[in-house]
This record gives sequence, C-alpha cells and structure tokens, in this order.
Amino acid sequence: MALYEHVFLARQDLAQAQVDALAEAATKIVEDNQGKVVKTESWGLRSLAYRIAKNRKAHYVMLEIDAPAGVVAELERQTQINEDIIRYMTVKVDELEAGPSVMMRKQERDRERRGDREGGREGGRDGGPRGDRPDRGDRPDRGPRRDREEGAE
Repeated sequence: MALYEHVFLARQDLAQAQVDALAEAATKIVEDNQGKVVKTESWGLRSLAYRIAKNRKAHYVMLEIDAPAGVVAELERQTQINEDIIRYMTVKVDELEAGPSVMMRKQERDRERRGDREGGREGGRDGGPRGDRPDRGDRPDRGPRRDREEGAE
C-alpha cells in the first residue's frame, strides 16, 4: 500500500470538537476502505496567507495514511462534498515522518521562545546581547558625557 499525507483546512467558525469530528470522519472513510491512518495531527487555528471563501483563518489538520490509491480518491471525493472544509491536499510520500511533523515542532519552538520572553522587561527585551551584531570591542568606550563636553572646550 502507498503512503500519503492528507492536510485539510476547516472553516474558522468551527469549534475544535467539530474539527476533531471531521478528522474522525476522514479516518473512518480510510479504515472502511482497507486503509489505515497512522497519525493524526491538529495544527490548530492559523492565519491564512490570503482569504479563502471569506475566511482569514482556518483549522489545519494532517492525516498520515497507509492505503491503496482508491481510498485517496474516495477521501478526496468526500472532502469536496463537505462544506466545512475549505481546502485540502493529498501528497504521496516515500516514507512517513517519525515523531512530530515540522509544523508541530515549530509550534513547540515558538512556545519555548514566548516562555523565554516572559521573564524580561516590557516588550519582551531583557537588554542582553541580541546576537545579530558584532562585539563592540573594536571601538573604545566613549566614557561619560560630561568628560566629552569638557574636553571639547
């Protein structure tokens, strides 16, 4: 059997329970046709790059599927009929990804970064080195302002 990744975008006004029900319905379609869903990931409510059917956001869900080609055709047919799904894409892959997908790792990394910022000053900056500028060791210290003004007279 072939391996597929099926991602669909559900309307933004759906509750998370309804999105989970859509994923369960897709899983049932696959399993009824002698396939199996290896992994289901819900990426949450995310902003779209452009409006789709008057939606600026959508719930993203990914299914990793191990099934024959006919199952994918039926899954896509059912997905097209469903009005709650605004976009979908199914891609055939050579092997399924072990562990969390790139999107899930990105969400975890973003959470860690937000956690780091919470301890600092307002605006999330702690005044430490940014890392994008070179060390200022190439310039001498200018000293206090008063000394510079007295030396200029």
